[in-house]
Amino acid sequence: MPAEIKRSVCPYDCPDACGLLVEVEDDRAVSVSGDPEHPYTRGFLCAKMNRYQQTVHSPRRLTEPLLRTGAKGSGEFRPISWDEAIARIAARWRKIIDQHGAEAILPYSYAGTMGTVQRNAGHPFFHRLGASLLERTICASAKGVGWEAVMGDSPAPHPDQVYQSDLVILWGSNAAATNIHTLPGIKAAQKKGAEVWLIETYETPTAAVADQTFLVKPGSDGALALGLMHLLVRENLLDDNFLAQQVQGFAELQQQILPGYPPEEVSRITGLPVALLEQMAADYGRAAAPYIILGSGLSRYTNGAMTVRSIVALPALIGAYGKPGAGCFCSISTGAAFNMETLLREDFLTSKPRSINMNQLGNALNQLNDPPVAGLYVYHANPAAVTPDQNLVLAGLAREDLFTVVHERFMTDSARYADIVLPACSSLETSDIYRSYGHYCMQRTWPVIPAVGQSKSNWQVFALLAEAMGFDEPFFKQSAEELIEQLLATPSPLRKGIDRAALAAGKAVEFSLPENNPRFATPSGKIEILNPQLAEPLPRYLPPHQGNYPLRLMTAPSLHALNSTFYERDELREKQGAMSLQMSPQDARQRGLSAGQSIYAFNELGEVTFILQITKKVPSGVVVAEGVWWLEFAPGKRSVNALTSQRLTDRGNGSTFYDNCVDVRARE
Repeated sequence: MPAEIKRSVCPYDCPDACGLLVEVEDDRAVSVSGDPEHPYTRGFLCAKMNRYQQTVHSPRRLTEPLLRTGAKGSGEFRPISWDEAIARIAARWRKIIDQHGAEAILPYSYAGTMGTVQRNAGHPFFHRLGASLLERTICASAKGVGWEAVMGDSPAPHPDQVYQSDLVILWGSNAAATNIHTLPGIKAAQKKGAEVWLIETYETPTAAVADQTFLVKPGSDGALALGLMHLLVRENLLDDNFLAQQVQGFAELQQQILPGYPPEEVSRITGLPVALLEQMAADYGRAAAPYIILGSGLSRYTNGAMTVRSIVALPALIGAYGKPGAGCFCSISTGAAFNMETLLREDFLTSKPRSINMNQLGNALNQLNDPPVAGLYVYHANPAAVTPDQNLVLAGLAREDLFTVVHERFMTDSARYADIVLPACSSLETSDIYRSYGHYCMQRTWPVIPAVGQSKSNWQVFALLAEAMGFDEPFFKQSAEELIEQLLATPSPLRKGIDRAALAAGKAVEFSLPENNPRFATPSGKIEILNPQLAEPLPRYLPPHQGNYPLRLMTAPSLHALNSTFYERDELREKQGAMSLQMSPQDARQRGLSAGQSIYAFNELGEVTFILQITKKVPSGVVVAEGVWWLEFAPGKRSVNALTSQRLTDRGNGSTFYDNCVDVRARE
């Protein structure tokens, strides 16, 4: 067969949601490139999605169902048929339900695929089953509630607004690793004279784009925002008209909060010199269109929601939210594009099951709850690697009385602990419809290649399980394509006037953003620096967790991986070099350590072996571990999340991956 070019979408948890052009020959993907017609992708891909065909057709792909034959964690399995696998799962679940009730079964999924149908395919099934609910807050829930505290449901600006900015602030955003398609707009603004700042805890690869990089102490970003507000007041750099007409609570903030954040105090908290703080405030206050691009990492502290709230409030003082190319870009929410109830089917619930926070899976698997977690179903997630407190998670997964099913493409750390492993499709083998949290496009996909081996999509497996469990609702007998058509059949203002022919052809189309809505979708109709609905009506600085160890651990993203994804690719692992820990020369000298040495980081939760990397890009008092390595490729028995806590954020019940302390010693 001659080669064909077919459209698809990057399925991974990234704001860019890139449009793909897939070259297909003899039912195989032979190359993958960025779609030049996509309004945001603009024809290029990140290092991870280049050669995506090597992931799709990897020799590591799981191609048939497997039944465990060895100890949990050993990775020893034998092939079985799909019929046997489904029958075994249904029989064991019936036994669990008879003994403990359906709440003893827990689903675990997150964002291994961002397609609307396949990502949410398990929700209706587990609602009908009556299983425990999973609180899916591992990523950036604190960031969302921080934005909402000030801006309510106000939409984020269009990402192309950055072209009109004269001061772009990448605040905790390692865009080179996590949002690469925002860089062309930043560079274009830079060419027109815009200044670019990076505010970070260490010098990330994104520093190469910035004109100035400001390194702050981890968890101190909220104090920096309040300190800049203090200086804006002191230097009379406020937009008084905007504050009077469009902002609620500035007078209270000025009187009750800002006096506590003079530059000397903020310098002590953040580590930035007083003179530098004063210069930052002056430059920000005098900019015509300052634009903050807010990353997610700074929300993964115990003070995460309050930190985001303080930063989001900052542009209001100078009227930046009223200007093109200015304000704060936090995240795009287009959930209203579809009536998700037609897919999630919460009406299948006959009672209110308990809810378990995914960040506290270790506790859930090890505590003697009533009922216990006796069955675990994992799909498009790798909790053994990515969930906090890895030692406790692995101890729970090792329980012989825990019946675990993992639906996966590869033999991940989690799959090794499964009783049954089911082979999963890649995104090129499924139908879906995609939205983004980094731009305003949507895109529909169809399979561009047949399923590899005996792989099945999430929806196909849940349809089989529904039949095996005796669910007779017609809903479970539909195809993924029929579910997509249902989502598109319900009108939405966001989809009004879109190019339906282009959507049907698999092209990216932009949502219709309403022009006549109130500027700020809050209860007051104003930016709510003072939010009377909250226990703390005004933003203030909350310190991060105070650990008993001297070094702050940054669990940072890698240029060549996405959490624990892409470790199946040899060339991407080789580009990372090794599972390393970055440390400042000063901290290495104090401990008598040398580059390339085998060391271990430790705290009250456990210890992890790394290869030491000494770099001036990391300040003293901070260590950095990029990526979440599979244990198969780790230099020791654990990876970085053996050092991260199950503590939750101040609001939003989010993860605190960035709020942990360690010390480091040589490995003897």
